[in-house]
Amino acid sequence: MKMNFNKKSGLILLVLLAFTIVVSLVGRDAALATGDETYKNLKLFNEVLKLVEKNYVEEVDPKVVIHGAINGMIKSLDPHSTFMTAEQYHDLQVDTKGAFSGLGIVITIQDDMVTVVSPIEDKPAFIAGVRAGDKIVRIDGKTTKNFTILDAVHSLRGKKGTKVTITIIREGEGNPIDFDIIRDIIEIKSVKQKTYSSDIGYIRISNFQETTADELNEAFKEIYAGDVLLKGLVLDLRNNPGGLLDQSVKVSDAFLKSGAIVSSRGRTKSSERVYEAQDDGDEPQCPIVVLTNGGTASAAEIVSGALHDNKRAILLGTRTFGKGSVQTIVPLEDGSAVKLTIAKYYTPDGESIQARGIIPDVVIEYVKPVVMDEDKLKQVREKDLEGHIESEKDEGRDDRADNEMKDLRNDNQLKSAIDLLKSWDIFKKI
Repeated sequence: MKMNFNKKSGLILLVLLAFTIVVSLVGRDAALATGDETYKNLKLFNEVLKLVEKNYVEEVDPKVVIHGAINGMIKSLDPHSTFMTAEQYHDLQVDTKGAFSGLGIVITIQDDMVTVVSPIEDKPAFIAGVRAGDKIVRIDGKTTKNFTILDAVHSLRGKKGTKVTITIIREGEGNPIDFDIIRDIIEIKSVKQKTYSSDIGYIRISNFQETTADELNEAFKEIYAGDVLLKGLVLDLRNNPGGLLDQSVKVSDAFLKSGAIVSSRGRTKSSERVYEAQDDGDEPQCPIVVLTNGGTASAAEIVSGALHDNKRAILLGTRTFGKGSVQTIVPLEDGSAVKLTIAKYYTPDGESIQARGIIPDVVIEYVKPVVMDEDKLKQVREKDLEGHIESEKDEGRDDRADNEMKDLRNDNQLKSAIDLLKSWDIFKKI
């Protein structure tokens, strides 16, 4: 009985060995046919990993080493592809919710340096004087050389009320500049609205997060309250760093009755898609001017391109940032994730804005306002005279007019947009 078992086992082993040899030969031939550089490099990686584990001066954590290798691999692709630890992935998810503790600053990696795309309005970095284009070279004295975006984000964020010192270099400045900034809770309302001259609507979108499209609908309700008939609408996308693709599509659709919004093309079939506008029956009918600048990026460029190419808006300002790629986030088993560039997006006219940006129809550089003594700006008017007769009409009207004049005096691009919309009917008749 024992003799029979051994013979049978030997036969099975012989069959398995033969099968293994055949599979190996087939696999080898297939690999050779496709040029098996990947296999060779993986073998090399394994050799180096074993060398480090066995001979490095201190004991290493294999997970840390492998994560570092993955990070280096993804980082070598482009500035927007990133490997995220579980903690970093959580931070990214928080970003799109609209609340976190930090400086209120949007960054990217440009020329291997941590670069400010735009400070978020009225947040600590903006108030401190940080500008779009600033290069962050140190954070709390630590060099940012070889930092990924997520490394920088993790260093810049912290508990509310704590201080962080960033050192920047700025074009036109001879020496680095230090900013001591107190972290705060950044609750971002992405849409603001107001009305100028009672018939020019103004909508400012600061970024694209989960609630942006809903906030835009509420902004429309505020502007059109009382059945206001608008002469024109200014859509301000300056210093908007982008955000969620689906929100940029919904925002574009809110202004368009039909036509393509954006298309994406990559190596895989799943990355190819065309987004089309739908007629909801409540799109604005008035002329639109979109304000752009070098901080207008990604999803904000999608909206700008969609409205421009569909002949629905005139772009005014300066050339946009030029981020024309699409990233997808793939969660991994250990809670980490990979943000990977999978496609480039194209405007309705088929143009890629990658590294080129969008040049506005009307190019107007922002001119920093001259700081003047408020006493010199103020003129004596009837209401300043002692014992003057009060107006029977809206007493807050003068204050609104003063605020409007201040806005336009401090923002030449906004003033140009409003002047263009006010004269729209005149130019149509010429």
